[in-house]
Amino acid sequence: MTKRMRRKIDAALKAKIALEAFREQATVADLAQRYQVHPNQIYAWKKQLQDEAARAFENGPAAAPDREREVERLHAKIGELVVERDFLARRSGR
Repeated sequence: MTKRMRRKIDAALKAKIALEAFREQATVADLAQRYQVHPNQIYAWKKQLQDEAARAFENGPAAAPDREREVERLHAKIGELVVERDFLARRSGR
């Protein structure tokens, strides 16, 4: 008896299916058959989309603080590498 591997569906496809279900241009049964997923899963993704859609508009762009933190982290790393390079250059000059 062979085991079936679970299919991993990426977030982009889940969003696409949930949006199609939300628009109601096709029935959930049709979408389930087309994308080969269970209708209950489509209902769950649709509900998740409805519940979390408001978060997209909260407090302006959410990526800005993450981007600033990433830039600060990278600047710190650059500083560490410069100090390390200078130290090694002095040590090898002996």
